[in-house]
Amino acid sequence: MELENKQWVLVEYPAKGVVRLVLNNEASFNALSTAMLSAIEAALSKLAQDATCRVVVLSAKGKAFSAGHDLREMRENPSHDFYTELFQHCSRMMLQIQNLPQPVIAQVHGIATAAGCQLVSMCDLAVASASSKFAVSGINYGLFCATPSVGLGRNMHRKQAMEMLLTGDFIDAQTAVDRGLINQCVDATVLEDTVMAMCQKITAKPEPAVRMGKALFYKQLEMGIGAAYQLAGQTMACNMMDDSAQEGFQAFLEKRKPEWQR
Repeated sequence: MELENKQWVLVEYPAKGVVRLVLNNEASFNALSTAMLSAIEAALSKLAQDATCRVVVLSAKGKAFSAGHDLREMRENPSHDFYTELFQHCSRMMLQIQNLPQPVIAQVHGIATAAGCQLVSMCDLAVASASSKFAVSGINYGLFCATPSVGLGRNMHRKQAMEMLLTGDFIDAQTAVDRGLINQCVDATVLEDTVMAMCQKITAKPEPAVRMGKALFYKQLEMGIGAAYQLAGQTMACNMMDDSAQEGFQAFLEKRKPEWQR
């Protein structure tokens, strides 16, 4: 049973332009229950309208990043309608991350399994502690991780994704780097510092270029190559009309650092 009046997602402001969303249900290893999904959705919707937010960090309290869907909740509601709505709800939230104007960085520790692994795959960037482990282990309990396979298959080579999906085996953080699921694995003592350094690099760049670039990147991936180049060209033309790009090019020609408006 969900706890009443619980703050499922904590909101922190570790640096200018950076907002950290912290999954806050240690007891369930930050399972993606309906309440947790709704809380993440609400937080992301608010940030999408926040002009002061330049980068979002997604992290978690406790020993795990996320153990995926709340199996107890699923077992207590054995109906097709409930399962359909649950997985649609989760998919909406995952797509919300991709459609968010700001880049989202997963800061991962402990385990990220099933829909928790999917959550990592849908973030734009991901950094994990070296002791982290990843799996899509539904198959071990008779359920192929179909929705997690969407994000996984867009991060990793197909055969590597299928190996995880069909065996349910864990991979360690370095293997996750090698296979393209995450960007870096670092010692747990420097995990937060590494993520914040990445945030600072992004916030130092002009906001219009970052926002246009993120939107273009995902749109073109789903297109044929001709349409992708057409959209990319249109995006670059719009980007070039922005004052920040004009200043950047002028600074390059004058061999100085750009002076962008903050």
